[in-house]
Amino acid sequence: MVKDTRLNYTLNVIARWFVGLVFLFSAFVKGVDPMGTTFKIQEYMTAWSIGSLTFEWALPLAGVLSVALICAEFLVGVMLVTNSYRQLSAWLLALMMLFFTVTTLIDAITNKVTDCGCFGDAVKLTNWQTFWKNVVLDVPTVWIVLTRNLHYRRRFERDGIIFLIGLSAMLIFSIYNITHEPVIDFRAWKIGNKMMDLEADQSPKSYLTYRNTATGETIEFESAKLMEYMQDPAWVEQWEWEASRVESPYDIKAPGFSMMDMEGEDRAADLLPAEDGMLIVTVHHLDKVKEKGVREIRFALRQAEDSGTRIVMLTSALPEEVQAWMADNEISGLDYLFADATAIETMMRGNPGFMYVKDATVIDKGRKFSDLKIDL
Repeated sequence: MVKDTRLNYTLNVIARWFVGLVFLFSAFVKGVDPMGTTFKIQEYMTAWSIGSLTFEWALPLAGVLSVALICAEFLVGVMLVTNSYRQLSAWLLALMMLFFTVTTLIDAITNKVTDCGCFGDAVKLTNWQTFWKNVVLDVPTVWIVLTRNLHYRRRFERDGIIFLIGLSAMLIFSIYNITHEPVIDFRAWKIGNKMMDLEADQSPKSYLTYRNTATGETIEFESAKLMEYMQDPAWVEQWEWEASRVESPYDIKAPGFSMMDMEGEDRAADLLPAEDGMLIVTVHHLDKVKEKGVREIRFALRQAEDSGTRIVMLTSALPEEVQAWMADNEISGLDYLFADATAIETMMRGNPGFMYVKDATVIDKGRKFSDLKIDL
């Protein structure tokens, strides 16, 4: 039992504020974009299994779990900072940190999920960085649990009000960011972001990965240095090629993004530079476009045609589905390309969404074409 001294209680306050602020920040940056957390939970459900037990059956629950996790993190942070429900907050924190630490350790070892999404899109950490971050948080967590009874007073009415206000605030905030575009955009397709480096004096770089057959160690180097390594007979004997990659200055700065045409060719690098500007209509689920969305697409198409602006619809639907949908909704003259639904939802949460790109830079975007502050 920890003695109820002023020093121990002071350390308890410091520990609660430190961990609480981390939890509040984590909940906020995820609450800004609950859909991003939903995608991450779905990634875990798809990648993880326990023996023959898989979790893909729970994919439809990912959205609910996303909001539940965000609210739980936020409430723990609020309770720690305000010293509310001391017993409940200490044990909830301990359970969550145990879960997070074990999960991120498995991530770090297996690398099945390359980014845990702990801080949404705001801060990216490697799996090992995330694990050690949790280990650091485990230390004050243990102290919070051990000192949860120091200077303890029951204040159920006051604590209950704080709990309800915190829960309501984060629940409303999360739902708002689901039904609207995130109030703060941490994604690659943020307004003002340049999606390609168009400097003409740059050239692609090729990299090779070789593995040591004895130790399993891997190294990566520019392909131009291969001949230097090959001059060493011992190196040739001990190392074998494993992989190669090309790093192009013209790569799209959004992992997994493409704009495929009917022939299966990726047109993204050709279209995004768009010196005269291009309007992209994003439709991640064609069968879920409502009538008001159809009207917005028709309006955008008319405006683009009148101004001579190129307009392209980017969708995850099959070609025959697109053609049937356009015929049913009396839309003609709209070019369309294909991409993964998640990649499209990363661009815009709206269905449809409207994005204006010029010189590979996101100039403006919105869930309605009329929301865009541009003159075509």
